[in-house]
Amino acid sequence: MNAEGGRATAPSADQEILLCCLLWARDSQAAALTAYENGVLDLISDHGGQVVKRAKSDGADGHPDEVQFYRFPSQASLDSYLSDPRRTAHAVERDRVIARTELFPVSFLPPD
Repeated sequence: MNAEGGRATAPSADQEILLCCLLWARDSQAAALTAYENGVLDLISDHGGQVVKRAKSDGADGHPDEVQFYRFPSQASLDSYLSDPRRTAHAVERDRVIARTELFPVSFLPPD
C-alpha cells in the first residue's frame, strides 16, 4: 500500500484501517473480475472487516472497472484476510482476470 501525496499515514497495529482498491480487468474479463471479487470479498467479514462500498464502471478511457472501499479494525485483521488460504487459493484466477490493482489507505469524509 502507498499513500499518495503523503496525506494518509500508516496506521498503528491496533488502529482502524480504511482502504480504497481500484481494479482493472484484463481484456474482456470485466464480468469475471466481478465474479472473482464477489467470492473473495465475502471472506472479509470472517476477519472482522467490512466492505463499505463497491462501484462498477465501464472501464472506458483507462478508468478502473471496479472501485472498492474496505474497513478493517486493525492491521492484524487485514493481514489475516490477505493471507487467508481460501483467498490465496484463487491466485491463478485473480491473475487471469485482473490486469492491475491499486490499494491505498484513505480517510472517509463526513457527509454534507
